Amino acid sequence: MLTAFFTGLLVLVAAALGWHAGVRLTRQRLAEPMRDARQQLQLQAQMQRDWQWATDATHRLVRWQAPQGAPSSTWAGSGASTQLLWERFAAAEAAGELRQRLDAHQPIADLALAAAEGEARWCLRGVPRLDGQGHFAGYVGTARPADAASSVPAAAPAQTDFAAEHESFSYTVSHDLRAPLRVVEGFARILKEDYGGRLDRVGNDHLDRVMSAAARMNSMIDALLSLSQLSTRPLARQPVNLSQQAEYVMEELHRSAPLRELELSIEPGLTVQGDPTLLRMVLENLLGNAWKYSAKVPCTEIRFGCVEQNGRRTFVVSDNGAGFDMRFAERLFGVFQRLHSASDFQGTGVGLALVRRIIRRHGGDIWAESAVGEGSRFYFTLE
Repeated sequence: MLTAFFTGLLVLVAAALGWHAGVRLTRQRLAEPMRDARQQLQLQAQMQRDWQWATDATHRLVRWQAPQGAPSSTWAGSGASTQLLWERFAAAEAAGELRQRLDAHQPIADLALAAAEGEARWCLRGVPRLDGQGHFAGYVGTARPADAASSVPAAAPAQTDFAAEHESFSYTVSHDLRAPLRVVEGFARILKEDYGGRLDRVGNDHLDRVMSAAARMNSMIDALLSLSQLSTRPLARQPVNLSQQAEYVMEELHRSAPLRELELSIEPGLTVQGDPTLLRMVLENLLGNAWKYSAKVPCTEIRFGCVEQNGRRTFVVSDNGAGFDMRFAERLFGVFQRLHSASDFQGTGVGLALVRRIIRRHGGDIWAESAVGEGSRFYFTLE
């Protein structure tokens, strides 16, 4: 009887030790990518010219980090880290707009303040952060000497507010949405590596679906960030040879599937005034879609040219691919709107929304014509 009891006890102890070892191994595997990410963030912070600061929910400073080579005592005085943020600045200014924004949990954008000690002036930026339960947890932000900061016109408060809202949105998307996604991705990968051999085909298929969905969500976040950043990026207009850009794009696409039969026609000498980087993104998306949606035809036909419509030079990208129902044409340019399932054609559903925003920032427009099974034609104009 006692022998059986002790045998059972030993089995339980061995199982517990095995479980703890597994948990420890899992934590170690998760800790490594987290350490790498933290190290990358630290290195990026060191390359910044700005001071990095953070507060808790009561607006007390919990962190400030000098840019590489700057003494920490030079940032708006030498007070303790438990100071309230506004105590670092001249009382009359700090008690006004800064405190109002902090108490209202509003973004801070290019707020010029005088230091509490000395004559230095600082340009302050910050965004509110939330904890895991969605509650306000404080601020993160940057500070820069006013002589090194970009001047903000006094007559442009609306632009300042928009920039602050955009910065807050970008931080939320890139930080708060990615955090749970990394956990899902990490644990799914560990389950696959450690327990994939014990699962049947259906179980492994479920894990593959989870990992695939997490990867797709990550791509969608990247695309959404790209879309949001277009609103504040200044246009760098210069002569752009669209024909040459289109040739480069198609060369890269064909290199990804060199055995695929392709009939390509690119009208030469199509030059415009615009931002070369953004217009390259337009062609990458339009030609990339033409390439993707014509993958199932025996011979892919893609054309890029120019026609005259209503007295305006109009560029056209056409293909002989899957096409779409014109009843749903307006949905094409919406964010996360897709007319084909992800299982048929991969994508994030943001590409054409990105294209339309770029085109409209150039003073143009974009529209499409198509029929199911008869290919598509995308028209766009530029100012």
